[in-house]
Amino acid sequence: MTADTSADVSAGTTTDPTVDVIDTLAGIRPGSRLDLLRDRRPEAREHAQRAYEALFAPDSEQEVTLVERVALAAFVAGLHQDPAVARHYADRLAEHAPDLRTTIEREIEASRTVGPYGVYDEPSLAQESLIGPAYRAGRREALGERLAAALDHAHLLVFRPRESSRDALKRLLDAGWTTTGVVTISQLVAFLTFQVRVVAGLRLLGADR
Repeated sequence: MTADTSADVSAGTTTDPTVDVIDTLAGIRPGSRLDLLRDRRPEAREHAQRAYEALFAPDSEQEVTLVERVALAAFVAGLHQDPAVARHYADRLAEHAPDLRTTIEREIEASRTVGPYGVYDEPSLAQESLIGPAYRAGRREALGERLAAALDHAHLLVFRPRESSRDALKRLLDAGWTTTGVVTISQLVAFLTFQVRVVAGLRLLGADR
């Protein structure tokens, strides 16, 4: 028997603290074996949920708006190609900016690739360099330069992390992001990568029975 990966994730579009988003995305039912398994690590479970709430129900939108957060999350989740996670953030984006959802979906299709890849500057690691395409958001007028730059940077972190640099961060600042905003963007990309892997791992555990 496999885990229920077709569970309706629409309930996960809320940041209601009574709804555990990882449980929702992994199709974990209350009282199931996976539910009991997650209960063995209550702090890890709580911290993951609190991180989600901090990123997507922020106390302040001064540095990064909720729409920008959800748009970036929808883009990153789409790059990772996990259907349930991608749908969750796409649906959240549709709640706030339905036209932007279409634009983000087109950017995902235009930017999907296989990675990670990139070039090492260190001579001793040069033989491990792997060349791949560099992404630059194509619908910049619809996205706005600020969000477009965030998508550029997110794609770099997902597929070309070894090429992250001061110049890459400067491009965000030049596009209008503050230092705090840049930190939030990086945290969001890191969290999405973590969340996708946890959800995928839980599904595998659910299938192995």
